[in-house]
Amino acid sequence: MGPDDLLPPDDGLVPLHTREYQVRSYRLAEDRLLLRGAVRDRKPAGMYVEGDPDPLTIHHMVVELEIVYPALVIEAARVLFETHPHRACPTIADHYGRLVGLSIARGFTHKVRELFGGPRGCTHTTALLQAMAPVAIQSNWSMRVSASRDVPVEMRRPPTPEERKAMFAFNLNTCHIWAEGSEHSTRAQAGEETEIPLWIEERLRSLGRDPSEWRTFSQG
Repeated sequence: MGPDDLLPPDDGLVPLHTREYQVRSYRLAEDRLLLRGAVRDRKPAGMYVEGDPDPLTIHHMVVELEIVYPALVIEAARVLFETHPHRACPTIADHYGRLVGLSIARGFTHKVRELFGGPRGCTHTTALLQAMAPVAIQSNWSMRVSASRDVPVEMRRPPTPEERKAMFAFNLNTCHIWAEGSEHSTRAQAGEETEIPLWIEERLRSLGRDPSEWRTFSQG
């Protein structure tokens, strides 16, 4: 696979349907981030319209969420229907305004199903929201790194125990590595040295640099 390929080659298989998600976050300010997401469903060329040389887009929805950091509470929500099968599809877009005031952290997936599942929303937009939530959590670290770039090296300080606890709160019990009481989570919350992420180690080696120069965020 190439660097931009997420799936193996088709290798003679007959494609039927392609669903694509793209989610990206942006830093708006020290206490604000923007989360943009899109879902697109496409049918192979010629499947629905005989002789058509191009893939056919059948769904394309876009969601924008403005989120307060570090609480990760949604402050504004916009839904756009770019491509849809029925004229009435976009009439549900304003219903997603009920996202405002929700935390996009824990419990978000359950609340989204409660508010927008089944006939209460658009299937594809609701699925997109569930795909977007983890990106907001991942952005928690990136917001901290981005903010640190604005501070001169000599003025940077390690986080306090309270700050460290808040940093790792979003990770705790999200997977077996971050299980409460696991070696990794215990060391991270205590500010002790933890394993360097493999992607950091591999990138530094590819740049001819020593992975030991990298320190975990928990150490400042």
